[in-house]
Amino acid sequence: MKKIITLILVLALGVSTLVACGDKEKDTNKDTSNVKESTEDNKASDENEKQEKETDSLVVYSPHKADMINPIVKEFQETTGIKVEVVAAGTGELLKRIESEQNNALGDVMWGGGAESLNAFKQYFEPYESEEAKMIDAAFIDRENAWTGTSPLPMVIMYNKKLVKPEDVPASWGDLLDEKYKGKIAYADPTRSGSSFTILATMLTAYKNEGDEGWKFIKDFYTNLDGKLISGSSGVYKGVADGEYAVGLTLEKTAMEYVNAGAEVGIVYPSEGTSSVPDGIAIIKGAKNEANAKKFMDFVLTAKTQQFILDNFASRPVRDDVKTADNLMKMSDMKLVDYNLEWVSENKENIIKQWKDIVIGKY
Repeated sequence: MKKIITLILVLALGVSTLVACGDKEKDTNKDTSNVKESTEDNKASDENEKQEKETDSLVVYSPHKADMINPIVKEFQETTGIKVEVVAAGTGELLKRIESEQNNALGDVMWGGGAESLNAFKQYFEPYESEEAKMIDAAFIDRENAWTGTSPLPMVIMYNKKLVKPEDVPASWGDLLDEKYKGKIAYADPTRSGSSFTILATMLTAYKNEGDEGWKFIKDFYTNLDGKLISGSSGVYKGVADGEYAVGLTLEKTAMEYVNAGAEVGIVYPSEGTSSVPDGIAIIKGAKNEANAKKFMDFVLTAKTQQFILDNFASRPVRDDVKTADNLMKMSDMKLVDYNLEWVSENKENIIKQWKDIVIGKY
């Protein structure tokens, strides 16, 4: 009898243990199920959040000309269905605007402006490596991906053939100091124009060993402007083409547009050397339409868009798979100054201050 009771107790204990194990396994499965459900919920939440951030609009800040902006923006809108608002102004003005809006970004992407100007404000840009970057030389991309170059931009002297005799065509930056050009030089205010700032830094670099680290040359240059300083870069090439000025300092691409159109103008690559800082594009930090800003940046860097810009606006391509136009000087034949982009961007405020001191007669 005692054996029977003992057997019953053992069986009861075994059943209890099996039930307990079963419950534990059940609980474990339940826990695992909860983890899976939680993971799926998180994924769904992330997807929802991602979808919520996707919008149908985009705000582009750009110093480019309207005739270049409009067809590219139109094509982008038709391709993506994203509505684009463009805010056009000078590079300096737009960068100051981005700085002032840092706590509430009203723009999404900065399209245009010399790389050293963008680099000086890189803390206001969101790093992004475009899928098109694999076809672009690393020299045209910021090491931290704050900006990506869209086109190398040599700086040139543009002259009006009706106002400048062939024997008087300036061959160098230094020739612009000649008395015969006094008051006849078109030059935009470098505090407002990114291209004009690049030209200022280029001349400084070319004459850095010619007295006071190049500032003596800049002072003489300003003196020969005879007080004429244009508010925006567009006034330079228009002023020369219209005959308001004999010569002007501008971008190769804008001067070449007039050359290609048959205007009575010519261009000179200064004998001391010029610079070829890339124009750039960058996504503004805190952009409300960041996903669309990335799409626009990718679109601008495609081979199709680069070819369109080259064919219609004489702008050199930044991609390896788009060939430069035959009527543009080969980069390998162009003399370049030793332009230090990092130094220029880091010292932009000081360079601007020195320039202002010259303008007000403090230097």
